[in-house]
Amino acid sequence: MPELSYPKEEIERQMDYLRLLAKTYKNAAETATEIINLEAILNLPKGTEHFLADIHGEHEAFQHVLKNASGDIRRKVTELLGDELSTKELRELCTLIYYPVEKLALLREEAAAKGSELSASWYSLTIRYLVLICQNISSKYTRSKVRTVLPKEFSYIIQELLHESEGMRNKNRYVGSIVDTIIDVGEADHFIAALCTVIQRLAVDRLHIIGDLFDRGTGSHLVMDALAEYQNFDIQFGNHDVLWIGAASGNEACMANILRICMRYGNLSVLEDGYGINLLPLAIFAMEVYKDDPCDSFGPRLEENVTLSAKTRRLIAQMHKAISVLQFKLEAEIIHSHPEYGMEDRLLLDKTDFKKGICRISNRKYTMSDTFLPTVDPADPYRLSIEEQELIGQIRHSFLTSEKLKKHIRLLLDNGSMYLVCNGNLLYHASVPMNADGSFRDVTIMGETFHGRALLDRIDRLIREAFENGQQINRSIGQQVNADYAQRVNLLTCSSIDLQNLDYLWYLWCGKDSPVFDKDKMTTFERYFLKDKAVMKENKGAYYAFRDDPEAVDRILEEFDVRGTHRHIINGHTPIHTAKGESPLKAGGKLIVIDGGFSKPYQRVTGIAGYTLVYHSRGMQLVEHQPFTSTEDAIRKGSDIRSTRHLVEMRSQRIMMRETDKGHDIASRIDDLRRLLFAYRQGLIHER
Repeated sequence: MPELSYPKEEIERQMDYLRLLAKTYKNAAETATEIINLEAILNLPKGTEHFLADIHGEHEAFQHVLKNASGDIRRKVTELLGDELSTKELRELCTLIYYPVEKLALLREEAAAKGSELSASWYSLTIRYLVLICQNISSKYTRSKVRTVLPKEFSYIIQELLHESEGMRNKNRYVGSIVDTIIDVGEADHFIAALCTVIQRLAVDRLHIIGDLFDRGTGSHLVMDALAEYQNFDIQFGNHDVLWIGAASGNEACMANILRICMRYGNLSVLEDGYGINLLPLAIFAMEVYKDDPCDSFGPRLEENVTLSAKTRRLIAQMHKAISVLQFKLEAEIIHSHPEYGMEDRLLLDKTDFKKGICRISNRKYTMSDTFLPTVDPADPYRLSIEEQELIGQIRHSFLTSEKLKKHIRLLLDNGSMYLVCNGNLLYHASVPMNADGSFRDVTIMGETFHGRALLDRIDRLIREAFENGQQINRSIGQQVNADYAQRVNLLTCSSIDLQNLDYLWYLWCGKDSPVFDKDKMTTFERYFLKDKAVMKENKGAYYAFRDDPEAVDRILEEFDVRGTHRHIINGHTPIHTAKGESPLKAGGKLIVIDGGFSKPYQRVTGIAGYTLVYHSRGMQLVEHQPFTSTEDAIRKGSDIRSTRHLVEMRSQRIMMRETDKGHDIASRIDDLRRLLFAYRQGLIHER
């Protein structure tokens, strides 16, 4: 190492910090060792990042994509063993890596049916294959990082196997003895499962989810459970995520929206089994109020393989209609309280003539498809009936006493943000609100005006404040189940805690200036109650007209201080109509929209079943997924998600760690350590 030299006055200015650093690195030898270690890390290839968006509760497909690393594991297995194994054997090995416990159980079952069992030679060969794959995938990481993902019970053994060297006769015998003993003592199944888990964890260095984990699919809670076990991920809030944060914070309009969406897609299990939300009060209320109503427009939209009895479908339709009407009333309370939202056009119950079956919108009359609304008083359409007041009190109690929901929202907030800048990529769910001329739109929040990056920063703080305030409010009013609506509103209004941010969570869900929504309106009432489809159109904000404009995209990147030649914006929120030829690459590849239809209801529109954007040391690839059948098919038949890879941007030279954000942090750390080493060598700090 060349002799270090720094100006004396520079070192003197940093002495306080260097003395603090010296508490960790106690002498010159320790400091030099850490510098050598960090310099070596900078020369490793960058880790693989995966970007997903709009999961919408599709837990089986989501978990399979995590397990197969968006097809990367299958690609690696084929590259390493394609000349040695048949197509069927490769498929079986990949399935074992994805679902080791389940696949081993199936293999033992099949062997038993033939009057045999899995042989020692099968176990030995399988372990050899898995070690080879694990060695390859772990090669871009330091040993210390690999150790962090190893299961404690097998950590030492896996490390020994990973660092086996070909051609070393004594070491090969040693390694062979380890494998033989693992099989002999009956630990082969556990060891294989451990190796497969390590392969899965090392295949993806970091996972980015560009919003909308919740709603539509049957397993939002299972998606969150999977993330709770994942090692390195971040989330950019989508409007559906904010809706659930609002409900967990105590916003009753958000709760009603969640219930309505779950009824619409028949996902009662998410509420009842996932979060313990008691739906019995809503069912009793709906069956009484709509006992003579067919509720034709409110039947659940079910997946093709889901069958429900006519009685169950009717009950869900009744509950769907009941909660929808209640939602409109609860939303009206917020709209009336906040004229600054500019959402008076969403107040349509008072524009409705139930006798004539007409709704007046913007001086035009529209024919209603449904006029049976027994809980709506034409003289005071937004007043909650006594029964509705009791119902929303019970719903509120269920949401606010769900520990699982609270845990998942904490996970979302701890790992989430409105946007993220990472390795030259700007990630946010939907938009940065813009004007028709391409300038950033000014948005007023509680009397203050923000735009661009400052707007997203302010909203990020507001979301967190709203949740924390909501927890305090809920404790202060004792989660009063029996308090009527007026009493609860009074208790909330009289609270010393600012409640405006709690209402704003609902605005973020459906407000025209919300960066996670950014449409002129959400036409829920029109879809349910009007015949004219033209009035149901939701117009996107100006931002979407500029997504294909490289200059506009560059202005956004500059606003968020994203530098470099290879920089991108990555969005979700708006499904890409792949079947109609729409490209996810906008503005010459500077902006990438990766909502490809994880949500099954959208797959008819997109023609595919989602995208994964993969950013590895060679560049970027967009992985286009075909529909996933089921976990059971994957285990029993070896079926995988068929994926097609498209080049987005490839580099002539591999991207190394020193070029990444983490690499820049490490380089800064090295610079500090070099100064500490200089101070030790000059006797400015005493060694220990």
